Amino acid sequence: MQNDLPRAVLTVSELLRSVRDTLERRFPLLWVRGELSNLSRAPSGHCYFTLKDRGAQVDCVMYRSRAAAFDRELREGMQLEAQVLVSLYEPRGRFQLTVEALRPAGLGPLYERFLRLKERLEREGLFDPATKRALPPYPRTIGVITSRAAAALRDVLTTLARRNPAAGVIVYPAPVQGEGAAGRIAAMLAQANARAECDVLLLVRGGGSIEDLWCFNEESVARAIRASRIPVVVGVGHETDFTIADFAADRRAPTPTAAAELATPARAELASRVVDCVRCLAREMRRRLQYAAQALDGGTKRLVHPAERLRRSEQALAQLRTRLAFALGHRVHRSSAQLERLQASLTSLDPYAVLARGYSITRNGAGEVLRDAAQAREGQDILTTLARGALQSKVKKRELL
Repeated sequence: MQNDLPRAVLTVSELLRSVRDTLERRFPLLWVRGELSNLSRAPSGHCYFTLKDRGAQVDCVMYRSRAAAFDRELREGMQLEAQVLVSLYEPRGRFQLTVEALRPAGLGPLYERFLRLKERLEREGLFDPATKRALPPYPRTIGVITSRAAAALRDVLTTLARRNPAAGVIVYPAPVQGEGAAGRIAAMLAQANARAECDVLLLVRGGGSIEDLWCFNEESVARAIRASRIPVVVGVGHETDFTIADFAADRRAPTPTAAAELATPARAELASRVVDCVRCLAREMRRRLQYAAQALDGGTKRLVHPAERLRRSEQALAQLRTRLAFALGHRVHRSSAQLERLQASLTSLDPYAVLARGYSITRNGAGEVLRDAAQAREGQDILTTLARGALQSKVKKRELL
């Protein structure tokens, strides 16, 4: 019996989104092998290409951050192994693979070994930028660790001679390919440090396959680089070649020639710096001379001839004497005025001054001053003191008030 209930009607977007979700749940991250074709790079840095084999092909997209991590140049016809997520591009309804990582086909185990070692050493902190040593700005002696027969050695020596022929160069020979090469390179790094002849070490080799460069992916080389007390510059292969030694180095150069350029400044650069230093010194000398001239002018203004200083001292002494005489005269005048006031006060209080105005003082025989007639007796002798002289008399009669 047909179900009469209405069925849900999906939009195209809903349908494709459901298919996409189903694909991504059904197929986890996996590896796919194929031949690269139809490669194109967008201005954004994303890469679009096709992986194909004899029976089929599939569209792929590799976003910029993932593409930058691939250490080789992508070329048409390359056999690759891609780590992908199966997905669906909804705006076009197109099945595609989103590439998370790439490696050359046939080198899967070796490349996996490289990635595992890199991840382990990175977790250990061996590649920590904080542990990297700065390169000396003006090295006097440069050590080169490489094979004597390597073309990279000729390139390095030519570059060093061109840029700074005054710098000394010591070659520490070591094989840079084949069995036992990693141990020899590590031993030569230790020997260069023990001899302590150089300011910087260059570990260099020309390009080659991943197998040819594998000695630079050995853990012993990475640890010898980090154990070096002398800064190490690694320039191995071409610009797209990356090894474990590159990550362990204090500086990584894309080529051996670039390593030589990093290690020493060019003569023209040194000459330019010398010219700049001369200019700075001349400018500083002028500035110091100008400051000294200004200080001299200031000192000259403050400098006084001894005769002038003596004249000023005499003038100051004369002024002090004048002020002293004025002060003394003023003090004498004030003291004289005060003395006159005191004398006037004393004069007004002098009893003899009162007598001079016609008054007198009368005392009894005991010398007591008589202020009241009742104090005297009739017939008593009394003495009257006048302004001039005294009178002795006898009381005949008293008139009491």
